Amino acid sequence: MQKIAEEAGHYFTIKPLCHYYLSVIFFELIGGVSFCVWIYLLAARGGFWLMRESPAPVTNARKSVAVVIPARNEEAVVGRAVVSLLQQNYPGSIHVFLVDDHSADATIAAAGVNDRLTIVQAGPLSAGWTGKLWAVAEGLKHVDAVKPDYILLTDADIVHEPDSIAGLVARAEGGSLDLVSYMVQLQCRTLAERALIPAFVFFFFKLYPPSWIARRGRKTAGAAGGCMLIRPAALARIGGIAAIRGELIDDCALAGAIKPGGGIWLGLTRGARSIRDYTSFAEIRQMISRTAFTQLRHSALLLAGTIIGLAIIYLAPLVLVLTGDRVAAGLGLAAWLLMSTSYIPTLRFYKTSWVWAMLLPFIALFYMYATVDSAVRYWTGRGGLWKDRVQAC
Repeated sequence: MQKIAEEAGHYFTIKPLCHYYLSVIFFELIGGVSFCVWIYLLAARGGFWLMRESPAPVTNARKSVAVVIPARNEEAVVGRAVVSLLQQNYPGSIHVFLVDDHSADATIAAAGVNDRLTIVQAGPLSAGWTGKLWAVAEGLKHVDAVKPDYILLTDADIVHEPDSIAGLVARAEGGSLDLVSYMVQLQCRTLAERALIPAFVFFFFKLYPPSWIARRGRKTAGAAGGCMLIRPAALARIGGIAAIRGELIDDCALAGAIKPGGGIWLGLTRGARSIRDYTSFAEIRQMISRTAFTQLRHSALLLAGTIIGLAIIYLAPLVLVLTGDRVAAGLGLAAWLLMSTSYIPTLRFYKTSWVWAMLLPFIALFYMYATVDSAVRYWTGRGGLWKDRVQAC
């Protein structure tokens, strides 16, 4: 009996030790994976994190540009957007087509009156179309009559600096590009904006590295919907805007359709900026939730993989620092420092404190929550909610 008791005691002593060593190995493995992922992101992901503003080339081209602005309940911002386009320092002709998408406010009146501004009333939303793309399509019907050299798709909250269109055309002409797009500067004034908006741009460029988008041999295609200059021939080649009529992430879908037959380009600019305010965390959560699950193709499996991946890449480094294991904590700290370093150029572009770089794990946690919320909204029939419209179900 004594021998049995001794063996039992030995067993119960070894078992916790086994659990301890297994947990140590697990933590160190997670730390190694996270550290290696950040090495890859900084060294081999197209330099997405450098966030350099792209200076526009100069051209004397006098190409005609038709601007299409879809607008639904944009009374507060549309007037400034339209004025900025009509006051461009550009030698070619510019005509603005504002498409009123059944606004319930004074959007039309706020847009003003000008010989180079045409107000288009969108017809009833057609089945199979998202609201924004339907409004764009309604505007393009009128654009066809003026036969412009380029079409600029922009939003009702985007204010363009005087040389914005000249820079877009110069880049398209200089590179023989079919699509030129700028990620415009977003508002970053409220606490919610300072905490979350720079990260939105950071995560977007991580998914769609601009240097990869510009390479014709790569499949990566992306654009930013607030500012897209397109050749009409390229739009006709893909079957018009109807080719992407049901897409929620319409900018990247358009880039993906155009790239196989022509060059595209995406850059970062201060020459065009959004004047839309996000005053609360809830408003930004809604903005993210609108398309996050669509980005995952409405797949529960991809959702689970994304959450696990984000946890390992962004949350694990912080947790590992607190484990007490030297190797795991060291790897976690190294990953955290690499993560913070990669985020600093984005914060510098948005002129916000570097302290937010150290808080990126918590910011990523918010984006994880918004992604799960996006899936829940889709599963409960509220997917893609925007401007009082459910667009994904």
